Order: sequence, then structure tokens, then C-alpha cells
Amino acid sequence: MNIRSVGWNCVYDGDYSFFQKAEKGIFLLLLARSEVKIGENLLPADVMVIFDGTQDISYSAADNPLMCHWICFECESESEMADFADIPYNLPLLYRDVDFISELMGNITTEFYSTHSRRMKIIDIMMKTLLFKSAERSLNSEIMESAVDPHYNSLVELREKIYRNPQMKWNVDSMAAVVNMSRSYFQHIYREIFGVSCMTDVINGKIEKAKEILSETGCTVSQVAAMCGYENDEHFMRQFKKIVGVTPTVYRKNK
Repeated sequence: MNIRSVGWNCVYDGDYSFFQKAEKGIFLLLLARSEVKIGENLLPADVMVIFDGTQDISYSAADNPLMCHWICFECESESEMADFADIPYNLPLLYRDVDFISELMGNITTEFYSTHSRRMKIIDIMMKTLLFKSAERSLNSEIMESAVDPHYNSLVELREKIYRNPQMKWNVDSMAAVVNMSRSYFQHIYREIFGVSCMTDVINGKIEKAKEILSETGCTVSQVAAMCGYENDEHFMRQFKKIVGVTPTVYRKNK
């Protein structure tokens, strides 16, 4: 296989859109690190799609800037892709080890722009690793097909609300009530779609907001904790260090 072009950590404006006519033998691997619209479906961050050139490709930013990695590559014969027949082409999928995939795409990009004599062999090995990893998806292939399910959009809206309002006292019952689901079904479908439990997402939303406030304001750690919905400063600092790896104070100093 031959790489035509690559992009890693690309950021496009909120009105960005991409369209490419179907071309047999030309593949495009897209990993969106932010929300993305593929066709008419709004999909969450960390969705990956491998387009196989059998149909037109259309994706765009979801009003906000789109951050993504992509690799466009071609194959000279169908036999070259025979080992990857299990890949669900043209279907958006979520992977639990998305950071590994992201890092691998970054390494491929680095090798693509290098000049040493063995770059093509190294790229070929890494591309095959990437495609094998794509075939071994760890989440159900039906996950993203749920984008046409009436529950899907309401869950995406709920997740956005959770991240926008970390100060709220979210719990499983209150979140399930927002989307009118039973507690057990809500927990199951939330994890299936987003790859994390709903309460883990609540905590992640709090910590992401805390990082933003620490980076952009002079608020005290106690104020940051309160703004992110923590009633106990020690609990906030303990949870922040567990997830980020450093205390809020150290995080601010390093920014």
C-alpha cells in the first residue's frame, strides 16, 4: 500500500466540510478527536472510519472546530487488503484504545515526512499494525449504527450538557430521567455509545472544566472546586491528581 497524504492533529474551522468522489482502491482513514458530522449524523469525539473508496466521502465540522487525524492511502490490488477483510469499512466505530491508534497515526505521519532509507518499510509495518488494530475493534460494530436510533441524539445532547455544567449534582437517576430511560438501560446504552460509564463522564467533565479554569483564571483551588461542583476541596484535589497525575497547583504552574 502507498500513502498519498497524511494529516495529524489537524484543526479545521466550524464551517469546514470535506467531500471526495468515490475512487476504487483509494482509502481514507479518519480519526475524529472532536465531534464530527459524517453524512447527516452527528457523532461523538474519537470516532474512526475507514472509507474504502466504493462510495462518496462526506464529513464536516459540527459547528465547532474539528480536530482530526487522517491518512489517505492506495492499494494496487485487492489481494493487498485481503488480510483486512474484517474491517467494517464506511462504518463509524468507537475504540477503547483510541489513544494507541492516535499515537500510531502520529508515528506514521513522522515517518512519512522523514528522509531515511528505511522509511517505506517502517511505514508499511505501522500501516499494517494500524489496520489489524482496526479489525480487532473492542466495541460492538452496531454501536454507531445507533446514530439513527431516536435515543442517540438525546444522549449526545445530555453528554454535552454534562460537560457544560460540571457544577450540577449529576447522578444516574437524574441523567436517566433527562433522556426518559430506565436506570439500567441508560447505564448500558451510555457505555455502549461513549465507551465510558456515565459517572466517569461526569467526573471527566468536572476535571476538564477545572483544567480550563486553572489555565485561564487566577481563581483559588477552593474556588475552582466549587465551580466544578465539589463540596470538599480535598476530594477535588485527590480526584484531580488521580486523573491528571499532578495536583491542581502544580498543573497551573506548568501551564
